[in-house]
Amino acid sequence: MPHFQTWEEFTRAAEKLYLADPMKVRVVLKYRHCDGNLCIKVTDDVACLLYRTDQAQDVKKIEKFHSQLMRLMVAKESRSAAMETD
Repeated sequence: MPHFQTWEEFTRAAEKLYLADPMKVRVVLKYRHCDGNLCIKVTDDVACLLYRTDQAQDVKKIEKFHSQLMRLMVAKESRSAAMETD
């Protein structure tokens, strides 16, 4: 499981993974209060991308990226493309 050190590398890899097969990608956010770590994981059961941070300023970046992915997942274009493959 690749653990990315920089946010930019992680976002590029996660977007590429999502665009390759949108119907199989899952996004998981996990916060551990005892460690103060926030972890975002993007997986399609073959590849698993992980970014972990304990910096408060990264929370906004993760929140923005997560909402962008959610918008892509519910967009009309992606739903129509998914229906064509079924």
